[in-house]
Amino acid sequence: MGSFSIWHWLIVLVIVALVFGTKKLRNIGGDVGGAVKSFKEAVNEGNAAPAIEQSAYSHANGHTIENDIGHKAGR
Repeated sequence: MGSFSIWHWLIVLVIVALVFGTKKLRNIGGDVGGAVKSFKEAVNEGNAAPAIEQSAYSHANGHTIENDIGHKAGR
């Protein structure tokens, strides 16, 4: 009694399609897909940015950070 059968879900799906219309549901699906795609691109872009930034710091002026610290400390 507490769980829904497939017939309950089909009735809910038909009611939602009647209320919103299939065109609006298609647009919502496209919007959600576009949002997921842009989210994935942002995540991939965010993962690539620290590697570039780290590379810029480690090769600044032809010296690595470790060499600069050792040189300033008199090593």
